[in-house]
Amino acid sequence: MALTDHHCHGITVEPLDRAGFEALLTESEWPAPPGTSMFDSQLGFAVRRWCAPLLDLEPHAAPEEYLARRQELGPDAVNRRLLGAAGIGTFLVDTGYRAPELTSPRELADLAGGVAREIIRLEHLAEQVAANGTTPPSFAADFAETLAGAARDAAGLKSVAAYRFGLGFDPSPPTAREVELAAARWLGREADGSVPRLEDPVLLRHLLWTGVQLGKPIQFHTGYGDADLDLARCNPLLLTGWLRATRETGVPVMLLHCYPYHREAGYLAQVFPHVYADVGLAVNHTGSRSAAVIAESLELTPFHKALFSTDTIGLPELYYLGALLFRRGFGRAAAQWIDDGEWSPRDAERAAELIGYRNAARVYGLELT
Repeated sequence: MALTDHHCHGITVEPLDRAGFEALLTESEWPAPPGTSMFDSQLGFAVRRWCAPLLDLEPHAAPEEYLARRQELGPDAVNRRLLGAAGIGTFLVDTGYRAPELTSPRELADLAGGVAREIIRLEHLAEQVAANGTTPPSFAADFAETLAGAARDAAGLKSVAAYRFGLGFDPSPPTAREVELAAARWLGREADGSVPRLEDPVLLRHLLWTGVQLGKPIQFHTGYGDADLDLARCNPLLLTGWLRATRETGVPVMLLHCYPYHREAGYLAQVFPHVYADVGLAVNHTGSRSAAVIAESLELTPFHKALFSTDTIGLPELYYLGALLFRRGFGRAAAQWIDDGEWSPRDAERAAELIGYRNAARVYGLELT
């Protein structure tokens, strides 16, 4: 099953101690309580079961043994082993989060022996425009110009409005006067001279509608994430009004992660012609239960609307496991449906190609290799 990871991040090239490694095994911002470990999770068990053999260890190696072997091999060898084994050919990399700490798209592609394209995070770019000295009257024009330049060679755009406000925002584009007034409220400096985080719903809407004008796919974080979001406000169904408002533009809307709202996302992907969905980081974090999540995600989602992603950040283990668990989960579901006479083997192979890489190639305008 050839794969294009249509939403991911860079990985670290620095050695990780146990605390640093475990911090990347969870969406929590805090360490496990004293005397406990993040290895005691579906993802932690999956690392020990599936990644250990790639580091010359027995399956289910103890955490201490696994981390010691990781240190012994060094980050470069570990990264190349795990990324190479993932078998992902193309990476669409969100560079708007912790980018200085992680590999660039080009560095990631080199480690993996694949190719990479950039995804531009709208809110991060707007904060850069603010840091560069824009004013309330000029913000809209400055952002549009900066976005057009940054996105010229990018595969698509991304919004984290789910984190900043939630997905239940007014779907209509704000007026120029509303944008200027909102920018005036936002652009005051913090005490340390930094630009405040962009959370204003008027400006978040403006970024989205400015992105729509470029015509590139727009990714939305939905569902599961860290403690910085309110999960109840991240249900993709809250985007229904905005999806209606953007349908005629034809701009593809990519619903990322979606869990535990993956069935709701499947409904949206079925009824709106420009909506697509994946189960992203949920595959890794549900580990041995990921096959059920994958099967559920395909109940309503048309197979030409489903995509593969890992949302990997920091750990190359997440690329390897994301690919392995997705292939295994899809394979198990398809095998059952074939055995039951519901699918033919040829149809299963075609669906695997669509979800694995053909849909991403079509939507993002990627070359098939």
